Order: sequence, then structure tokens, then C-alpha cells
Amino acid sequence: MTETLPPLDLSHGGILSDEVYATIGTAILEGRLRPGQRLRDVELAAQLGISRTPVREALQRLERFGLVEVAVGRYTRVSEPDERLRAETADVTVHLMGNALRMSLAVCGDAQLDDILTAADAVVSAARSGDRLALFDLSVTMFEGVTRATGNSVFIGIMRETALAIQRNLRGWDAFLDVPIARADSYVALRDCIARRDGDGAEQTLRMIHGLR
Repeated sequence: MTETLPPLDLSHGGILSDEVYATIGTAILEGRLRPGQRLRDVELAAQLGISRTPVREALQRLERFGLVEVAVGRYTRVSEPDERLRAETADVTVHLMGNALRMSLAVCGDAQLDDILTAADAVVSAARSGDRLALFDLSVTMFEGVTRATGNSVFIGIMRETALAIQRNLRGWDAFLDVPIARADSYVALRDCIARRDGDGAEQTLRMIHGLR
């Protein structure tokens, strides 16, 4: 293992298992832990300054979401997402975000709606400029706000758990990013649906942007 992870800072009182999961997952997302790289719980625990148990738990969670692959008795390593995994992640993400729009627009306050609209304006600008990575990153920011605005703790927990896998599998994947760029004007329609609190329209527009029926 060539990358050294910094020791965890738990002074803010976070849950250890969540902190380890986020730290290792972020290192994978940022490429500091690379596809195919072996992950040894003893080394990770020593680097993070913790025991092996929460590291093993984090690796199991990361395996469930496809960021890590395990061959029992042989290796634990960072996975390499293939086209099928990316496509399946894209389908699930669009469905989840469509549900998030319907849920949040039905219950969010005006201040939350204004924040979502501000984020949506940034997404529209990125789509029109043709900047695919900016479009992806700004869409993530918008949908983080949409998810919070649902006020649903179960849904928020599900999205928090899957966020790393979604970003690792979809950021920079041309097949996912080219379709929205080709339909840039549709983001204006999405923004208008959000402004009207039209959850059904927003969901349908999002699905259309990504080519889903």
C-alpha cells in the first residue's frame, strides 16, 4: 500500500465506523487508493490509529456497494467499476433522485426551496456551457440539498450510505454525462418544475434528461 491515510480525528464526536467508512471511501473516490490496490486491515488500522475491527466493518460496507472486492483468503482490494456496474448505478441513481424530488417538493420550506433553486441555476449554467464534470459535481450538490429537504431520516441515511459508490461509479463516465449535455435545455424545464413544486413533473423531466422512460 503506497498511500498513507492520515490518522482519524475523532475529537468532534463522530461515530467511529462511519468515520472509517468515509475516510477509506473518500480515498478510493479521490484515487489515493487506486483500482486493484490491496487493502490490508492491519495496515489501514495502523495508519488511522485505530483497532482493526472498525476497519473490517468499513471494508465490508464498501464491498456491499461495490467499491471493494474480496476473495476470501486471497485478497481485499479496490474494485474497478465495469460498464455494467456503472449503468446499473446510473439507473438506480436517477430513480432515487426522482423520488427525492417528489418527496422534498411536497414538504420543504420556502428557504430550502430557494436553496435548491440556486443550486439548480448553477446546474443549468454548467449544462449550457458543456462542462460535463462541473455539471456532475453541481448536480451532486443540488441533490444533496434535495435529499436533506425530504426531511426523511431513512431516505437520507440510504443516500448517505450510497453516495460514495454513486460518485465513484458515475463521475467522469462519458455515457452518463453525455446524455444530459445533449439535453441541456431540459434543465431549464427541471428548474421550472422545482420552482412550481411540481414533484411529478420534476421526476419525469429528470428521467427524460437521462433517457429513462
